[in-house]
Amino acid sequence: MQSAGSKRTSTALKRIEGQVRGVAKMIEEDRYCIDIVTQIEAVRAALARVEADLLRAHLQHCVHEAMSSKDEAARERVVEELVGLFRR
Repeated sequence: MQSAGSKRTSTALKRIEGQVRGVAKMIEEDRYCIDIVTQIEAVRAALARVEADLLRAHLQHCVHEAMSSKDEAARERVVEELVGLFRR
């Protein structure tokens, strides 16, 4: 069974998928460029929200668990994972 968070994420991604199909259709229909760019920005913003939600969940669960553990290797692994993420 999906958690509420993963169901929300799945729903958001399906909505984004529809937005992307809409952008493709706008391009095929040779719609006004600024309207297309506006829709692309909306897709980017929606993806950023999904990304933030996933990162928040990761920090609240996986990172919190690793940092609370006595396993030094797990703590170091999580720190390096996050540093790598922010280097991108």
